[in-house]
Amino acid sequence: MNEPRPIPRLKTPGVLAEELHQPLHRVLYVLRTRKGIRPVATAGRLRLYDRDAMQALRAELAAIERRQSRGGRKGGA
Repeated sequence: MNEPRPIPRLKTPGVLAEELHQPLHRVLYVLRTRKGIRPVATAGRLRLYDRDAMQALRAELAAIERRQSRGGRKGGA
C-alpha cells in the first residue's frame, strides 16, 4: 500500500516576513521583483510559498543587506 505524502507547509508572505524577522514591505518587494520566486499555490487571493521559495527569499534578502552595508541604500527595499 502506498504511503500518503505529507501535506506541504505553505506560507503567506506575512508568515514569511515574521519568520525571517523582516518588514512585510521588504518581503513583498523581493517577491514582486524576483521572477524566480513564485508561489506554489493560491487560496483565494493569498499567494502561498513553499520551503524552496523561503530559502530563495532568505538568500535575496541577505544579498540586499550585503549590498546596503557596502555602498548605501542602492536598489533595495
